[in-house]
Amino acid sequence: MTTSAKWEDLARRTASGIAMAVVGLGAIWSGGAALAILAAIVTGLMIWELAMMTAGARARIAAPLLGLFAAGILYGAVTNHAAPVFLAALALPPVAAAIVATRLRVAVLAYGTAILLTGYALVAFRAGYGLGFVLWLVLLVVVTDVMGYFGGRLIGGPKFWPKVSPKKTWSGTLAGWAGAAVLAACFVLWAGAPAWLIGFSVIVAFASQLGDIAESAIKRRTGVKDSSNILPGHGGVLDRFDGLIGAVTLLVLWGFVLPLPGFGG
Repeated sequence: MTTSAKWEDLARRTASGIAMAVVGLGAIWSGGAALAILAAIVTGLMIWELAMMTAGARARIAAPLLGLFAAGILYGAVTNHAAPVFLAALALPPVAAAIVATRLRVAVLAYGTAILLTGYALVAFRAGYGLGFVLWLVLLVVVTDVMGYFGGRLIGGPKFWPKVSPKKTWSGTLAGWAGAAVLAACFVLWAGAPAWLIGFSVIVAFASQLGDIAESAIKRRTGVKDSSNILPGHGGVLDRFDGLIGAVTLLVLWGFVLPLPGFGG
């Protein structure tokens, strides 16, 4: 790969990344209805993309309806979180996507469930753990991705899992872990986070990378390069938020067993 080819998508990635950061951080800062609406929209788009990748040609007509259905269910769940019926309804969009799918139905059900869980948990984390926790989470995923991108292209070297994600290298993976540790150290020093957040952040960064790999595996099995072309330089919404799905899934599972870090208000 030539030097210019390595960086040809950098300008588009940067521009769209800044736009997403402004919208996303604004919603996270505001919390409440703004974050609920954004989470619903993003969740709906990701379910739409998942259905488009895995459904047959005739069944793809249902993908936009599935996306709208998922967005509505997610919004209802986060705004009526005390009602068990809305929480139970979160299972419906993944099940519907698996029914529509003509391949990888188990993977669609599992990944679709993780998508709905991520949308719900992000809003719940903001309400329950506060702004500092969600900022740490989102920045961790971003830093892991950015450091992985530059580490992989500047250093290169052996591939991490070439059969599933041919572009991901060990150098990029380790760079992502290093970036996560440095970010966590900043939260320890200036936001009152516990010191164990540093090691924990490396674990969450790895979960974020596994979320990326899981989506890569689905795309590879379906012969798709990008989940869609909505985001210039990034591909689809799933391509951008796959890391967040992996990180949030780990945090939810972790929270059932051990306490999550609290800091920053």
